[in-house]
Amino acid sequence: MKSFQVAEFNAPLKEVDQETPQPTGTQVLIKVKAAGVCHSDLHIWEGGYDLGHGRKPLSLKDRGVSLPRTMGHETVGEVVAFGPDVTAADKGDLKVGDIALVYPWLGCGKCATCVGGDENMCVVKPNSLGVYCDGGYADHMTVPNPKYLLNLKGLDPVTAAPYACSGVTTYSALKKVEFAFNSPIVIFGAGGLGLMALSLLKAMGGKGAIVVDIDARKREAAEAAGALATVDGKAPDALEQLAKAAGGPIRAVIDLVGNAQTTQLGFDCLTKGGKLVIVGLFGGGAPWALPLIPIKAITIQGSYVGNLRETEELLELVRNKMIAPIPVTTMPLAKANEALTDLQKGKLVGRAVLTP
Repeated sequence: MKSFQVAEFNAPLKEVDQETPQPTGTQVLIKVKAAGVCHSDLHIWEGGYDLGHGRKPLSLKDRGVSLPRTMGHETVGEVVAFGPDVTAADKGDLKVGDIALVYPWLGCGKCATCVGGDENMCVVKPNSLGVYCDGGYADHMTVPNPKYLLNLKGLDPVTAAPYACSGVTTYSALKKVEFAFNSPIVIFGAGGLGLMALSLLKAMGGKGAIVVDIDARKREAAEAAGALATVDGKAPDALEQLAKAAGGPIRAVIDLVGNAQTTQLGFDCLTKGGKLVIVGLFGGGAPWALPLIPIKAITIQGSYVGNLRETEELLELVRNKMIAPIPVTTMPLAKANEALTDLQKGKLVGRAVLTP
């Protein structure tokens, strides 16, 4: 089995050749068909998050991420073998040869949060694939249980891979602002998540979105994907442009960037009673004047990926509404380092997907 691993933070991925693992217990072995390269992978690769205000960065090592680690949490694979403890009931409609999306946001599986269906929010022992456990930057991968494999039933593996993160992340964030779907919402960021959000918003019945991005190419991509309008976040009159484009009060903002500048502009453009949902992890410190939070009765909510149920809902939505996929750039697995560097430098529009 060939994989590309983070052996040291901030160092090139290391190519590793080892025996292909055999599934034990309830594991399932898959042959990787596609692995999306996500911005979260950059944080893992770099080793932490910027907390702003001169504070020490949040270290992934301190959060329990150990090295070496094979990244990749947007993975589609072909089922190769089931472990000896997998029952027919466990398999459901899944069989050897099927192509499935891997749900990666695993927890301990035993705490009240996990049992309640929100493994992505587990604080006892997070076990996310590609973060705490090895993921899809490889030609094979083991998945702990068949329930985390969602049969694609004919969906394209390459364009479906991002649904495991950018898809379910934006779907879960959009569900948090459904109250505002009868008016334009504002979305910060026109990368893979932003373009995904535009597609899903339309399928979910939303009126549409105004997209903010500092990259002209990405604004063009957002317009092509159906944005009602786009705004350069660095423009001195960006706030006025947003108000004009909305044509009325802005009740909801989804920030897929998550730095001090985007969250400030997102906060400022909201009307009373509005909601700012922060998804992005670019980093920095909170910029808001605290008295304005109660004066404007603003809700500020974080949104972290999504649960298994939401991922299942998302795939059904994709099938039923025939949602167009986001732009993807396919790259061979051997170019994993190049894909990360391109993402880091902002060269990619949409998503890079590695294909072993």
